Amino acid sequence: MAIGLSTYSFFWRASERVTRPLDLPMMLQQTAELGAGVFQICDYKGLEALSPRALLELKHQADDLGLILELGTRGLETAHLRKYLDIARTLDVRLLRSMFNSNTHQPTLDEAVWLLETVMPSFVEQDVKLALETYEQVPTSRIMQAIERIDSPWLGICLDPGNCVAALEHPKDVIDMTASRVLNLHVKDFSFSRRDGWVGFTFAGCPMGEGLLDYDYMRGKVQPDHKHINQIIEHWLPWQLDAASTCAMEDQWTRHNLNYLNAKQSEE
Repeated sequence: MAIGLSTYSFFWRASERVTRPLDLPMMLQQTAELGAGVFQICDYKGLEALSPRALLELKHQADDLGLILELGTRGLETAHLRKYLDIARTLDVRLLRSMFNSNTHQPTLDEAVWLLETVMPSFVEQDVKLALETYEQVPTSRIMQAIERIDSPWLGICLDPGNCVAALEHPKDVIDMTASRVLNLHVKDFSFSRRDGWVGFTFAGCPMGEGLLDYDYMRGKVQPDHKHINQIIEHWLPWQLDAASTCAMEDQWTRHNLNYLNAKQSEE
């Protein structure tokens, strides 16, 4: 098991809202400097446009830095997932996170099972695991039904219990439902805060250990250390007053969360 960062850990620092956004090589370099062991390129704009040579350079950089690479995309369409398998082959990736939904289509349960049955032999042949993320647009029970109907060790869950709160699924219920099938963890803490005038709430991220995620419970149920499941840090950091303060806080949260997870790991 390794602790890593995602492109979502650099969400603002890599965005067009800053003067000099970080690119993938810069994010890999910072990930290694912070002592993380994994970098997940997740929903990253422009990845599919990279040339084979650029992908190889990225792989060589990761190798030199001692980083494991993972990939993340959206959707179950066969051609799309096979495209990502091609990228995974070049980058020597062994885990791809995806979601039921693409930007244009949400399949029914039967459609999802058919799509997965079509593509899973390619994942098995290439020895790449496919982890479907829990999130509010699709009930966790439906994702689990599809996974259980396929019943393959190469297909499982990317667990992010915070995503499901917006669908009124309790994080512990999501953890309990998926724990036996988890292949990847997205780790972020979250909390509700009253809006100005006490009119409604904001549901947003916060540093690990300061919010509503019962990390000890999730870790105990999933057992990432024993099952060799990588834990990938993400953030839900709202934009602050300006780019400088937002980027500084994002960096602060990343360092805090890495220290938090490393401390938890050392408790065993």
